[in-house]
Amino acid sequence: MSENKKKILLIYPPSPVLNREDRCQQPTRDLIVIPPLPPTDLMYLASIAEQEGLEAKIQDYSQGGDYKADLKNFKPDYLVVNIATPTLEHDLEAVKKAKEICPNIVTIAKGAAFLALAKRIISEHDELDYGILGEAEITLRELLRGIPKEHLLGIYYKEDGEVKFTGERPFVEDLDSLPFPARHLVDNNIYRRPDNNKVQATIKVARGCPFHCFFCLATPVSGAKVRRRSPENIVAEIKECVEKYKIKNFLFWSDIFNLDKEWTMDLCRKIIESGLHITWSANTRADTADLEMAEMMYKSGCRLVSIGVESGSQDMLDKMGKHITLDDVRRTVKVFKKAKIRIYNYFVIGLPWETEQTVEETIKFAIELDSDFISFYTATPLPGSRFYDYAEEHNLFDKDTSFENAYYYPAVNTHYLSRERVFELHKSAIKRFYLRPLYILRMLSRIRSFEEVKNYFTAGMNVILRK
Repeated sequence: MSENKKKILLIYPPSPVLNREDRCQQPTRDLIVIPPLPPTDLMYLASIAEQEGLEAKIQDYSQGGDYKADLKNFKPDYLVVNIATPTLEHDLEAVKKAKEICPNIVTIAKGAAFLALAKRIISEHDELDYGILGEAEITLRELLRGIPKEHLLGIYYKEDGEVKFTGERPFVEDLDSLPFPARHLVDNNIYRRPDNNKVQATIKVARGCPFHCFFCLATPVSGAKVRRRSPENIVAEIKECVEKYKIKNFLFWSDIFNLDKEWTMDLCRKIIESGLHITWSANTRADTADLEMAEMMYKSGCRLVSIGVESGSQDMLDKMGKHITLDDVRRTVKVFKKAKIRIYNYFVIGLPWETEQTVEETIKFAIELDSDFISFYTATPLPGSRFYDYAEEHNLFDKDTSFENAYYYPAVNTHYLSRERVFELHKSAIKRFYLRPLYILRMLSRIRSFEEVKNYFTAGMNVILRK
């Protein structure tokens, strides 16, 4: 490496383990079947930095590593930190530490926290030079090129004691124009499927969601317009993963995967034609799949879909703006079961209108659907969501409110239930679904390897011992 080559360190800070995708920000410690995801957002940014001639280093310190030693030995000129609301203060400590060890370092943070908390973060943390709002790839490129900050859209900074914002940056329209993530800079072996422990890569296939659900950050983070990569571009990245990194298991990450049937079918066809023989999973809405699509997805390697069901109460679905019906869900689950694709249903308990009755309806609906896996999340009004604004307006927060246990321990009361009661109902829901004898027998009958035995045993013990 040239001595004059500038260096950039991109990190998930040494904070509690999160899936740091801005939409979700899920702590994995308390969740049963959610594995840590690779830092794909940082890999995109590292590729941008390498294109600009910098030496890049990525480190997910939640998975290990010596942060102080890396700062001292690598001596980065730039630090990029993914910050998340549940671990905000932990994350910013990493920025402070960087300034202490490398006083001349330029510190940059990105994350959904800037949707609502940007002014507070910048004003209270002098160690942070820039906060990026929105998609960071082009903003980082321009920052590294030395474009004056006042002409650089999408950033917050402080000048003369005043927090300044340069204005929103438009979303990247042509996602194919972005370089592939810099997987050569991470240990891909860390990130594995939760069932069989095989290495799994995350491929971001689309951004944006038009539905703007009450509790979700997808639309605020990525916009209402769905922007898709071309099937050819996605398959090229898959091919790189298979041939260069020997990865054949994939999570196709998007805010909404199969809204466009023609695009979905075309992607599946091109995967089949590639002859790469991969296995993949994706999310889906409960009203956008039919049997033709499901069978094509299976043929191309899809073995699991996750569906945001959210509630077994139609009234709750209507209030949260899901724009689906319980019968839509029933039809979609039936379609994927017929196509032999496993199903992972998501539910959320504890939105403002939740009652004992609506929780019971949700539990019974989850059992009726009888999917392979479920997650019952507790509703978390992350800043930037409509839920957050509503909770503030209706005084649902209390003095002990914290986001540190997001999606596990409730952050707010409902109009009818205390946080403590929501948590008890949440634990009961998980046990009532997973500890059914017929469910246990069915899952045991599907085990094909010792790795699966270990992983299912661990998940089962987490359910039984859940506190």
